[in-house]
This record gives sequence, structure tokens and C-alpha cells, in this order.
Amino acid sequence: MTEREHLDEVEQPIRALQLDDMKCTTKVRILIVDDDAATCQVIMAALEHEDFQIRSIVDPANLEQVLKSNESFHVVILDYILPGLVPEHVLAWLQAHQPEASVIVITGYPSVEGALNCLRARTFDYLTKPFQIAHLRQTVLRCLQSKGLVRLTEEALCVALGNALRERRKNAELTLAQLADKAGVSLGYLSQIEHGRNAASIEKLYRITAALGVPLSDLFESLEH
Repeated sequence: MTEREHLDEVEQPIRALQLDDMKCTTKVRILIVDDDAATCQVIMAALEHEDFQIRSIVDPANLEQVLKSNESFHVVILDYILPGLVPEHVLAWLQAHQPEASVIVITGYPSVEGALNCLRARTFDYLTKPFQIAHLRQTVLRCLQSKGLVRLTEEALCVALGNALRERRKNAELTLAQLADKAGVSLGYLSQIEHGRNAASIEKLYRITAALGVPLSDLFESLEH
């Protein structure tokens, strides 16, 4: 097998971005509200990150006081049904006392009425139990990205750009060798870019995207999704 055939054949699976791929622009304050202590612990463990400050509330009676305190939160993960509290009142407290917080609602009792209440309150997302931990992580990540609180690490950026290029190359039905020839770059160089092992210059990226027939801006816009 020639080098060209080998480089075309070797592929790495494209994985979703993870919290470890991100660097926070500030300390992120997260509040978890659920009357089930085990659920709080699972969520806290799933979101563990050096730049996250996570607090949980298990006793719903303490919720209003915490929300009214001087402590502000970037994200609130809220169990929709809490003993002794009316969901609409809780959502109103959040809007009144934590206006900058994005709210991710989780519920074991999904309903059309509940979903509409959350929609009216402009919550970020509405997840039903049992939820996938990976899905929750991705939801929190999307939330923080939308608030400009996280950015890709340099290593993760290289991988994400490589993944985006590979996806567009495959959509164009081009092999690595064919794209390398069209872009006027070496096959080994292009392979390293696609596998996230090389931080390509803007000039090289421009030549590669031009060969693919897509604008360079499209490549970077795809990293936001």
C-alpha cells in the first residue's frame, strides 16, 4: 500500500466536543435544584470541571432565599416538580432574582402544560428523566457557548477544524489525495490537519476551502454548532 493510499484509508471517528475541550473565560457558577440528593450528586459529578463552581439545593424550602441572595448564577439546572412549590412561581423567582441565569429544566413528569410554561419563561432547554448524562453535558456546553463563557482549547480547535474539513471533503466526494492535489498542499500536511495534529495557517485553510468550493467563513461558523 502506498503512502497516499494509506493516508486516505486511515480515519478517526468524529466525536462530539466535551467539557474538557473547553476553556472558561471566567469562573462558571452553576446551581442544581432537585429534591433527590442522588440526582444532584450524579449531575455534579457529570459536570465536574476546574472552572466550574457548582452548588446544589436539595431542600426546596431554601430555594427562594438562595435565589434572592447576592450570589448570581450563570446556569440553573432545575427539577420542574419540587415538593411544596408551584413550578410557575419558581420560574418567576428565577426571572426576578436571577435574570442573567440560563435555566435548563429537567422533569420526570413531562406535560404539554409544563413545556409551554418553560417556553413562556424562556428556559434554555427542557429535558425529561431519565436523561442521558452525555446529553446533559452537551446541553450545558451549548448553553455556556451561547453566553460566551467558554471557548475551545487550542488542541480542541485543531481537532474541530480537522473534523469540519473532513466532513466537507467527504460531502464533496473527494479523497485526501484528490483534495491535496486541488489545494496544492502535501498529502501528509492535509492528513495532519484533518486529524487535528497541525494548526494550519489561514492561507493554507483558504486554499483548502477554495478547493472544496466552500467559503472559509463557513468552516469557522460550523464550530459554533
